Amino acid sequence: MSPRALVTATEEPLLVSLWDFTWYTRTGPGEPFEDLDRAFAQARERGYDTVRICAMPFLLFRSGLDTSALRLGPLGGDYGQRVRWYDVRRETTIDARAHLLELFRAADRHDVGVIASSWEYQQSPSFARDPGWYEALHAVDPEDRAVVLADAHADLVDLLEAEGLAHRLVLTELHNEVQVGYLTDGLGASGRDEAVRALTPRLERGIARFRERRPDRPVTVDYAGVPVGALSALPRDLDALVVHPYVYGVLGELVETFGLRGPLEDFDVERVRPLLRPGAPDPRDWSVPPGQEWRTRATIMARPEVYVHDWCDPDAWDRWLYDRWANHRLAMEQKLTLWLEVAADAAAARGIPLLLGEGYVGYTPLHGRFEEGPVGAELCRHALREARRLGVRGAVVCSNAAPHHPMWSDVALQQECAAIFTGREVLEPVV
Repeated sequence: MSPRALVTATEEPLLVSLWDFTWYTRTGPGEPFEDLDRAFAQARERGYDTVRICAMPFLLFRSGLDTSALRLGPLGGDYGQRVRWYDVRRETTIDARAHLLELFRAADRHDVGVIASSWEYQQSPSFARDPGWYEALHAVDPEDRAVVLADAHADLVDLLEAEGLAHRLVLTELHNEVQVGYLTDGLGASGRDEAVRALTPRLERGIARFRERRPDRPVTVDYAGVPVGALSALPRDLDALVVHPYVYGVLGELVETFGLRGPLEDFDVERVRPLLRPGAPDPRDWSVPPGQEWRTRATIMARPEVYVHDWCDPDAWDRWLYDRWANHRLAMEQKLTLWLEVAADAAAARGIPLLLGEGYVGYTPLHGRFEEGPVGAELCRHALREARRLGVRGAVVCSNAAPHHPMWSDVALQQECAAIFTGREVLEPVV
């Protein structure tokens, strides 16, 4: 059987844990990825057989930077410390290439597959101690970025083969959420579906380059949400359809009501005050330290959203959502089912598998509990029941089910969801 067919021919569904870029940004003492073997053992205990990561391919293979002593750390001060994915606690220095190989070796020891992607044109470089990585990425002409990423990923496959680890690579994604980030620079697209269509020629060139280099390996890209208005415009030669069905609903109402994703100059802090903790500063004063402004450009996250996530009272945030949940429940469940049905049909029409790389409610503050509470947890169960019904090849329990999120401690929920989706028995929790 050709390695390119691995993701299609897998007999059992893949249960995926989203390790993103955190597996290398949070490796210091007391951090969730200080010990990779422990992280993999915990993943297996919860029922996971696959992890999805930013493999930092551009940095390692195409940036021209010395990565033998890559310095990583927080964004600065307390900025981002209550923001999910951004709460890096300690400064660390890693040999980036050696660390990537150690991840694959640990995956091999624990019989876990790896989906290799890149978050580099979204936020990975913001955690570096200097802007060199960010500047190297943006020095690449936007028309060439997908091709350069393809070459970087092909270089990664070459390295894994040389090290006897390529059998752990389940799938290569050129980049995460391609229509949301700096891959769309210069396209002038005004909406996500428009961006999907406009980006396709660039992505097709990237996929073609990867095919030239590694015709034996499966390759794709992945999309934020489910681009239901542009599925016919996706690149022609994908080996898998990977989508992120965040349905938002009630969370979307909160984001729109308080302007969390708009410009800072339009943000009304008094309107959002009921959600904030006492002592919240003026939002214009809440940023990275002086001289580090490049970090806010290296991430696509809007400053009002960082501010509110950092300064919200998580209980007040959750109460706001629960108070309005009844108005959104049916629509959110129906949207999730419809999105999955449409995506499954699009994948079937192409003869490729469907994977749910992220989902299901949306982006919440680090200490919010809506996703793993009774409402969010049931939406996770609903998503995995529907994914099982539709023959989805791989799925997350939800994006927050990973070592760097509080939800990781809810072992029983993850094991239950694993059983719903895969039909496999999972191990009892280790006491």
